[in-house]
Amino acid sequence: MIDIVCCPTPFLVGLLSSSLPKLKELPVEEALMVNLGSDRFIRQMDDEDTLLPRKLQAALEQALERKNELINQDSDSDSDDECNTLNGLVSEVFIRFFVETVGHYSLFLTQNEKGERAFQREAFRKSVASKSIRRFLEVFMESQMFAGFIQDRELRKCRAKGLFEQRVEQYLEELPDTEQSGVNKFLRGLGEKNLQKCF
Repeated sequence: MIDIVCCPTPFLVGLLSSSLPKLKELPVEEALMVNLGSDRFIRQMDDEDTLLPRKLQAALEQALERKNELINQDSDSDSDDECNTLNGLVSEVFIRFFVETVGHYSLFLTQNEKGERAFQREAFRKSVASKSIRRFLEVFMESQMFAGFIQDRELRKCRAKGLFEQRVEQYLEELPDTEQSGVNKFLRGLGEKNLQKCF
């Protein structure tokens, strides 16, 4: 099944290191390859250092480090409960990242006279005060991930409340009326509120 890595769609796949010679022979386009055993890049896209604004990247790394330190302080054993807690903490950091960067999307879903929802892309992007975050959104808004996310929201009749939507709802309730995006709060402390919920 190694040929799957040639698919032109976003995915995350793990391979054994014994498959590396075969992988290098395949016509793989636009892929980031990492050897997790040695923490080294096998192949890069050359935009990894510029994709996320530095402040966002630093806040994300800091939050992950803090949460990892808390897990390490809590216990030294590798039980399933601890792995689940660590997975939950990492999930919370990334959920908070997306809530803080795109959680205000629903403010830009409008309804036309036919009752169809439409996303106001440019207004959404411009609502973020930070130029570096706006540049990130320009790239992110062109991704299949974002397009699929917005299309799902435009077509959705009833609003199921998954974890992300629950966090977005809380985020929008806490957001001052004068502020469209809480990116600055994110930079001050990514996911601090959700850290306590996991313990």
